[in-house]
Amino acid sequence: MKKYSAPLTAALAAALGLGTALPAAALPGTEPPPSAVRAAAAPAALRLMPLGDSITWGVGSPSGNGYRGFLWNRLSAEGHALDFVGSGRNGTMSDRDNEGHSGWRIDQITGIADSVLARYRPNVVTLEIGTNDLNGNYQVPTAPDRLRALIDRITRDAPDATVLVGTVIVSTSGTEEAHRPAFNAKLPGIVQAAQAAGKHVRLVDMSALTGADLADSLHPNDNGFRKMADAFNAGVQAADAAGWIKPPVSASRG
Repeated sequence: MKKYSAPLTAALAAALGLGTALPAAALPGTEPPPSAVRAAAAPAALRLMPLGDSITWGVGSPSGNGYRGFLWNRLSAEGHALDFVGSGRNGTMSDRDNEGHSGWRIDQITGIADSVLARYRPNVVTLEIGTNDLNGNYQVPTAPDRLRALIDRITRDAPDATVLVGTVIVSTSGTEEAHRPAFNAKLPGIVQAAQAAGKHVRLVDMSALTGADLADSLHPNDNGFRKMADAFNAGVQAADAAGWIKPPVSASRG
């Protein structure tokens, strides 16, 4: 299991919402928090945009579904009304919509954010991006700043949305691995700053994936995608329990 320093562990816990953002269990003789009652009674309806690079698209998965298929099954079993959204379609699942773009960097995703968020207006975004910046050695020192700008763009364009930010997954690429730990170490602070500004942004830790969960040097196999789905699903459930997830608003898609 990946070990973090004490300050990073505390930052990671805060960004994940551990012990801070979630409603506490009601004490005997008191009423449970309204958000907990709502989440227990009716799981939130989700218009969910899977956003990112080829990992989001599903490269490495024999079906092409990637984590999206496993995540759909978990959310559906938990009672959420579901609509995955995005301009692309890939895989064998019934709802193949997603916003995954093979080979894209953070800045390229930022370049389409305004249009796709206006078109689909998701109330949840699962964001997994940064692999191509690191593996391509593309302006790596400023990659965390680009991710911060992307998160700001998403929360500005869809202020009612919850953004679940996945850490960059393990790889066997020497180029990526040389940069990945330092990049991931910046993410808790970025997410905490967004939370402090009142934005519904939550870190999703992908460190459960190991080299055995890869189909090639960069992309998960289906066991790895299953672990990603588990992590994103836990993020959705925690956000719903905290009352973060609002009903989807009107969108301009045609």
